[in-house]
Amino acid sequence: MTSLKFRDIIAARQVVARFLKSTPLIHYPELSEQLGFQAYIKHENHNPTGSFKVRGGLNFMHQLPQAQRKKGVITATRGNHGQSIAYAAAQFGVKATVVVPHGNNPEKNSAMQAFGAELIEHGTDFDEARALCETLEAERGLYYVHPCMEAALFHGVGTYSLEIFESLATVDAIIVPIGGGSGSCSAITVAKAINPDVKVIGVQAENAPAIYRSWKEGKHVETDSCDTVADGLATRVPFPLPLSIIRDGIHDIVLLNETELVDGIRLALRWTHNLAEGAGAAPIAAAHKLTNQLAGKNVVMVMTGANLDTETLKAALAYQL
Repeated sequence: MTSLKFRDIIAARQVVARFLKSTPLIHYPELSEQLGFQAYIKHENHNPTGSFKVRGGLNFMHQLPQAQRKKGVITATRGNHGQSIAYAAAQFGVKATVVVPHGNNPEKNSAMQAFGAELIEHGTDFDEARALCETLEAERGLYYVHPCMEAALFHGVGTYSLEIFESLATVDAIIVPIGGGSGSCSAITVAKAINPDVKVIGVQAENAPAIYRSWKEGKHVETDSCDTVADGLATRVPFPLPLSIIRDGIHDIVLLNETELVDGIRLALRWTHNLAEGAGAAPIAAAHKLTNQLAGKNVVMVMTGANLDTETLKAALAYQL
């Protein structure tokens, strides 16, 4: 099985830095008072696609052989991964096809198309959309960019964790949402290499707990549904690469119900004045459950994305979810 290597994250930084600036790591005094620890936000929502995933897409496209660049790539997504692939493909002159489930976030769909991707709607959720990619991969000669099994994606994503340690050498814990697992796995890899005492804490939705249950039960667990307002957390199936790393390296995983996830969106607006999608706001929501555990520590919460559609934002602000 492919594993992640710290040296490959270091190498990815040279690639990512050609296209992206380091994102801010900001200390929030009021939020710190509320939580009882020193609260820092890593603002991956400030990337050009509004998400951390773009780091992985750029590193992947850099490594894609020239012959395959001419044929193109295909992937499945709920949005942020697809935007990453679409954006990166445009930078490298590659044709990208993105499969999304029916009813997907329309604003994320629009953004992917604006970056030049061909958009196909298929299935009722991410995993059904993913299944179509294997068929089209063979029919069209495309390379299927698996969102959760490409080491190059994880190595690119890992560059944000390098930035955390460079900006805050005294970090004690990093709280990161878990959808497919690239963010948490790369943070685990970097922490192990730089300071193994740093705790990496994951966050999942109660309605999409596949990785949490697999971690707790010590076996591969799939769920029947993943109906959550945090579409970045909405996966039913854990994959071998991220699950193996999470099993060995995660300190804890916090589950949030739908009310808590919506509260996170409002908390992000209140305390940081940033718009965060459900997954991006999840670390702040989870932090309220960890105040005793993390009291007095330096804690980084990764705001992974800002791609919240207008209707969900309206509903969140109106307490309708």
